[in-house]
Amino acid sequence: MAETNDTHDITAELVRRARDAAYVAIGLGVLGLQRAQVARREILREDHIDEGVALARQGIATGTERMGELLDSTLALVSSELAPLGRQLPEPARGLASKACAGLTALGEQLRQIVTPGG
Repeated sequence: MAETNDTHDITAELVRRARDAAYVAIGLGVLGLQRAQVARREILREDHIDEGVALARQGIATGTERMGELLDSTLALVSSELAPLGRQLPEPARGLASKACAGLTALGEQLRQIVTPGG
């Protein structure tokens, strides 16, 4: 009967160890799955951030293009209005009006460089 008890004890110990090993394997699997889910969420969040940055860049580019167009049309309008007035002014004032138009054109170029991407 001693052999039966020894066999029973060995079998019970093997069953216990197999059960413990299974629990450890399942626990490690759950931890691995959780890590994978966290990594997936981080990747999705990074993708979302990248999409937001791309949209912001696109909006900035569109805005600077529009600002450049408005600047050009404003400068053209002001210059077209100043030119006839400048011709009607007496000679000393005509020189000032001419300088003002030149300064306005230079200012427009500087502003254009500021608002143009890569400018």
